[in-house]
Amino acid sequence: MKVIIVGGVAGGATTAARLRRLDEKVEIIMIDKGNHISFANCGLPYYVGDVIKEKQDLLLQTPESFNRRFNVDVRVRQEIIKIKPDEKKVIIRNLETKEEYEEGYDKLVLSPGAEPINPFKHLKSKKIKTLRTVEDSIEIKEYIKNSNIKNVTIIGGGYIGVEMAENLSHYHNLNITIVQKGSHLINPLDEDMACFVHRELRRHGINIILNNGVNEIEEGEELEITLEKGVIKSDFVILCIGVKPEGKLASEAGLSVNVKSESILVDEYMQTKDKDIYALGDAISVINSITEKRTYTPLAGPANRQARIVADNIVGKIEPYEGTIGSSIIKIFDYNLAMTGLNERMCEFEKLDYKSIIISPNSHAGYYPGAKTITIKALYNEKTGQIYGAQVWGKEGVDKICDILAVAVKMKMTAYDLEILELCYAPPFSSAKSPVNILGNSIVNQIEGLVNTVTWSQVEELKKRDEICILDVRTDEEYVRGTYENAIHIPLDDLRNRLDELDKTKEYLVYCRTGLRSYIACRILMQNGYKVQNITGGYYFYSILNV
Repeated sequence: MKVIIVGGVAGGATTAARLRRLDEKVEIIMIDKGNHISFANCGLPYYVGDVIKEKQDLLLQTPESFNRRFNVDVRVRQEIIKIKPDEKKVIIRNLETKEEYEEGYDKLVLSPGAEPINPFKHLKSKKIKTLRTVEDSIEIKEYIKNSNIKNVTIIGGGYIGVEMAENLSHYHNLNITIVQKGSHLINPLDEDMACFVHRELRRHGINIILNNGVNEIEEGEELEITLEKGVIKSDFVILCIGVKPEGKLASEAGLSVNVKSESILVDEYMQTKDKDIYALGDAISVINSITEKRTYTPLAGPANRQARIVADNIVGKIEPYEGTIGSSIIKIFDYNLAMTGLNERMCEFEKLDYKSIIISPNSHAGYYPGAKTITIKALYNEKTGQIYGAQVWGKEGVDKICDILAVAVKMKMTAYDLEILELCYAPPFSSAKSPVNILGNSIVNQIEGLVNTVTWSQVEELKKRDEICILDVRTDEEYVRGTYENAIHIPLDDLRNRLDELDKTKEYLVYCRTGLRSYIACRILMQNGYKVQNITGGYYFYSILNV
């Protein structure tokens, strides 16, 4: 059997390696139009920022080493320009010699990836760059180090845009601006949780422009960037607007492609409309495990999993791909942000019966030195408690907590399952009741009617009603450092003795720092005949929202 693989890195190279481990006799040809077939794509911003010092550290395998280890015919600087499905042949162009030739196949694997979106290709300027390849990162790094520039503008505030901002901040002479068309950075994140990201970036001197897209860039001594609202100038621009799947080759071959995203359509076995042609990675759309609808999720983790499945299916070890839930994590200066599953916009679009909750427990036992606050936002089915998605922010333990919640989302677990999880505990690592257990407890309390919750955005609407009052149950020391406007203040430990100060014709929205003490207050008040709701996230979250 002869297999041709288009593209390397997480998709193509992983497919080739797995395929060789399964079948020593299969002939494998890997075609890549770049210079490298296996490099740390996700490490490129860190090379630009000098965190990764040497270019060689990005290269996981060279064409020569890959060939020696896996006996794969690796052809770099070559590109497949046409697929002939009826003849089971491809036309390949050597990008250096311009020579074209045909190659037959039994199975064809498409892993061409995605290209950065660049609306300004008409500007042939060294001052405007995208980041996709090792060569791109080298050019950006050398230009910043060797040119006398002061102002760098990053257009697009997704994962790469934010990572680039952090890494460019290592060059202390640079003024860095992120321009984002939407209302917040990192689009998969909910807007309220994005406030943590904005605060941390601004704390490190990064300028953020929101709700303002870029219309045009004109080159002069400086780049003049015309925004939807206003004009800014910059010495250098990095485009991090997003990526576009490379589905053109598949489309021209008559394979099915998503009209909107131009991603290649595959079935659960990673096969295209032509059963001898597979596709994977950033070039395809897949099924979301929760909504069971097609989604475009260009992430390295799913690509590696898809590669293994493609190789298995080629040799007859039939295995379906069970979809993706979009788990991801990013480092933002001293903090980490992780996400899994659906966000609020997706829940609303799918018309899911959902509710959100925000808790802020400690990363480990509070009495052990160094405990840090972690903020967890979870979305769940308000009847069954099924976990739809989660977003986690903090300095430590973020990856651990979000990984557990990713399993919960993937396996369609509920809050009742989170309550009973037996997780590792010792004071330096967690609390006896882990943050995940606390999350489960909090959701179950809501489902079972022990407390009702509202978000701060709902508070802003509710307080317009005459019968609504805000109750602060923090300590006197906390209260004097700042409180919600016109909030009634009764510390939790005094509440039972001061119930007569409250009016049972009113409804009280109660908060403490993070939500735990206010939950206790709600239980006291509810059992004494008061109408109450707990403000999820507490004053800690409110203070972030209003920085």
